[in-house]
This record gives sequence, C-alpha cells and structure tokens, in this order.
Amino acid sequence: MSQPHVIIVGAGVIGCACAYELASAGARVSVFDVRRVGLGASQASAGVLAPFIEGHDSGPLLELGQRSLELYDHFAQRVTAASGLTFQYTRSGTLEVALSADEASRLQQTSATLNARGVETAWLDRPALLEKEPLVAPDAHGALFIGAHGMVGVPDFTDAMASAAMRAGATLALETRVVSIDRAADGQVAVETQNGTSLADGVILAAGTWSGQVPVAGADSIDVKPIRGQLLHLSWQTAQPLRHVLWSAHGYIVPWLNGRVLVGATAEDVGFEERATAQGVAGLLNAGCELVPQLWQASFTEVRVGLRPASPDGLPVIGPSSVVPGLVYATGHYRNGVLLAPLTAALVRNLVLGAADDSALTLVSPKRIGRL
Repeated sequence: MSQPHVIIVGAGVIGCACAYELASAGARVSVFDVRRVGLGASQASAGVLAPFIEGHDSGPLLELGQRSLELYDHFAQRVTAASGLTFQYTRSGTLEVALSADEASRLQQTSATLNARGVETAWLDRPALLEKEPLVAPDAHGALFIGAHGMVGVPDFTDAMASAAMRAGATLALETRVVSIDRAADGQVAVETQNGTSLADGVILAAGTWSGQVPVAGADSIDVKPIRGQLLHLSWQTAQPLRHVLWSAHGYIVPWLNGRVLVGATAEDVGFEERATAQGVAGLLNAGCELVPQLWQASFTEVRVGLRPASPDGLPVIGPSSVVPGLVYATGHYRNGVLLAPLTAALVRNLVLGAADDSALTLVSPKRIGRL
C-alpha cells in the first residue's frame, strides 16, 4: 500500500508519537481528539523515564520499558530536528531515596539484582547521597542511583511531536468527538465523528482512558480503567537547584530547568472524576517535603489532573483488532505512556506499514483482554 491514509483517535503523547512516526514514514495522517493536544493523561505526567523503578521485578513491563528507553535519545533528536522546537530532555539519572532502614535494605538488594542483570546502579550511603544531592532530607539512609534514567518535559514534547507530524503532512482535527468505528467498503475503516464520516486505510485507537467510550462495531468495549493522577507544580528559586529526579516510597520530585519542581503523583480509582482535591494536594506536599524539606519554602503554582488508562494486567494494549481489519489499538499504558511512547509508535508504524514481526506484540496483544 503506497501512502496509506491513517486516522489516529487521540492527540495525547501516544497519539502524537504515532502520528509523527507514521507521517514521517510517508503515511497520510489525520488526528482526531475531542480536546486539544495533550490535555488528557499527558497533562498530568511528570515525564519520568525510569523503567527500573516502575518495574523492579523482571517481567514484560520491565522488558518493554527498557526497550523504549533505549530508543529515546534518537527519538528525541529526531523530534527536535523535525519540529524545530525544543523541550527539556535529560538523562541525568534517578535517586530512589531510602527514608527508613527497611527501605535501605530493600534498595540495596534491588541494586544487586539489577547489577546482576547488567543494569548499572550504585548504592549511595548517606554521606555520598548528600554530596550528590545536598538538599535531600539529612536523615535519609541512602539512595539507589540509576544513571540511565531521566525525564522529558511532557507538554513541550507532545507539542513538538504534533508539530513534527504536521510538518510531515499530518492534519489535526481537534475538539472533534469520535462517535464510532466500523468496517467500510473496499477494506477501509469508517470513523464516525460529530461532523460526519471519514474513511481510512487504517485507524489507530489511542484515546487513552476514553478508548473504551469509542464503540467499535462487533467488538467488546476495551477494558481500560481511569486512574486519577494529581501532579503538583511548584515554583522554587534556590541557589542550589535539584540535579536529579528523586523518588521515595511515597512519591517523586522532578526538577525542571525553569525553576519549576513537579511533585507526583496520586493514583486514585474514582472513575472519570477529573477534580483536584485538598487531600491529594496535601499528600503530595507531605511526600515531596519529606524528601526535600526546603520545598516547604516553594511557591504553589498549580495542580494538574489526568486520568491514566489502566488495563486489567497493567500492560499496554497494542496490536491489530481481530474484529475490524485495519484497526490498531494503542492504549492502556497507565503510568508508562511517556516512557513507552517511542516503542509504541514504532510498533504501530510497523503494523500499519506491514512489518509487524516483533515479539513485543505478543506481550501486549489486544486478544488477551477480550474480543477486540
């Protein structure tokens, strides 16, 4: 198929990554979203790239995260060049801080396990930790340093991917609600929107938490549960800024270059309620200031809320529909959408363009969670 027409439903970090990869590979891409770019779960993402924290135990999530992290340097360079835009992207490592003796013991064991798998880590005792990050709580027992980890500024990153896709010919129809997806004549796929029907050679359902609210003719509703995440933005002008992403058992801190500090994030099973709460803000403030006591002096800027799409087994749902030929799912990433964006986009590009031989697709197949 030469220059297939592909419709992407969803303009979050996954939808924009897929749009960029497909458009840069020569596909004619149209993106539909009921909101504007990046205003779903992406707006409340701190952009932490840390597969060895999210998936300490070996398993599919760790495998997927590690693969995607290995793609990030090149992917970020390509997006920057293709968009002409800049975004914060650093690989300065993470410090997972032990605030108790039990946590210190656990993290030392984790360090040994990861080192045995070939992942370079270092256990830092209290003096070494405070030398590396002087503003950490002085009574911390130590920290696990993983140098391969990093972060990306998600709002600017998502905008850059959308811009790069448009420069490659993609069109964005924002504030457009998709009503349904169905088969059409001649092997095409029909996408019904509030403005009428559009036909395409392929459709990517990347609507995050709202993927289950887009009916697909003949298929089950995809089982992705919204999990609310609240993320604090603080403004902190200090002579000695934080140098690394910090993590504890209760939350994390992400320093931005512009003096903002992100503190996250809650995980609340409250349905489609996109409301910030006093309880969520208080819990995050306490967790952040437990790690870095001087954060109590920061200014409160805002709290952002997003609904993360959680699948039943915690793995993303990526792969072709068995019901509607030409439909590909790319959803259910839960807290790992930003981390897994480069890998997801590559898998989707290869599926659409006919090069789908990848072992990862077995792990994330839609078939495992229903008749999709």
